[in-house]
Amino acid sequence: MDLQFPDPAFIDANGVKIAAYEVDVDPERKQPPIILVHGWPEIAFSWRNQIHALAAAGYRAIAIDLKGFGRSDAPKDVRLYDIEHITSDLAAVLDALDIEKAVFCGHDWGGAIVWSMGQWRADRVAAIIGVCTPVRPRPPAPPIEIFKKRFTEKHYFVQFQEPEAPERLFETDIERFVKMMFQKPPSRERWASLIPRIYDLPGRFKNAKEPDTDSLIVSDDVIKIYVDAYKRSGFHGGVNLYRNVDRNWELMKGRDEIIRKPSLWIGAELDLFLPPESADGMEELVPDLEKHVISGSGHWAMWEKPAALNALLIDWLNRRISI
Repeated sequence: MDLQFPDPAFIDANGVKIAAYEVDVDPERKQPPIILVHGWPEIAFSWRNQIHALAAAGYRAIAIDLKGFGRSDAPKDVRLYDIEHITSDLAAVLDALDIEKAVFCGHDWGGAIVWSMGQWRADRVAAIIGVCTPVRPRPPAPPIEIFKKRFTEKHYFVQFQEPEAPERLFETDIERFVKMMFQKPPSRERWASLIPRIYDLPGRFKNAKEPDTDSLIVSDDVIKIYVDAYKRSGFHGGVNLYRNVDRNWELMKGRDEIIRKPSLWIGAELDLFLPPESADGMEELVPDLEKHVISGSGHWAMWEKPAALNALLIDWLNRRISI
């Protein structure tokens, strides 16, 4: 990994090696550091366009490969990927770096994880930023059953419950998988015609053709970094996050869901998987919340609209977090 990204340090977090990529321009520790948490099928490198911008604004920025991804350890035990274990990993990273509290910024699954930090490890949280991912109330039924009823058993959340099958499928052609995922978003006018089949990721992969270069949101050298990362880690770590969706629902039973930290949510206008309207009503769970939507961006906002995203991040941090 290069392309202007820091080399990793390796941290022992609950017996698991976690890769952390840091740019530290705040040696006097004037500000809480920013912990950047990626989603699926991303890696820490997904924050390449943000980590240096945050550092240039005066913040200590640390991107991590979650357990199961990139250069971090990738144990196969599904139980190690529930939200209790994942938030414990992040707290252990803070302990290892001698950080009391941090601003947690996450995208996609990383967004779900950082909101959970506000519910599970609030004492370690200075503030929270969710990119694309909103926080929602605990649903009345197990989420996988809800996905089945709304989107059929072809929805990837449902298909990912099958042991080993998704991993084996995607590992047959990692480059084609990465290119399938990192394509430009469809217009909102097309959404109705694409749902629900667009959520059948295994089916789309089986039938996917090699996309045109013009349809990709990242360059070939970036694609190679993702391919190399998945050759190293395999896909089981990321898929195991999905296998804990119902487990996380069980763990949240009876817990206080309110997040009492300064919070920012940044949505993307063309995000078909997490559309901006999915954040409606977030204020009921996050009283101190500011919201923005980036025009013309799909789900991969860090790659598609980095300047707009960075401007929103830094403006909010300077107003709400900076001492």
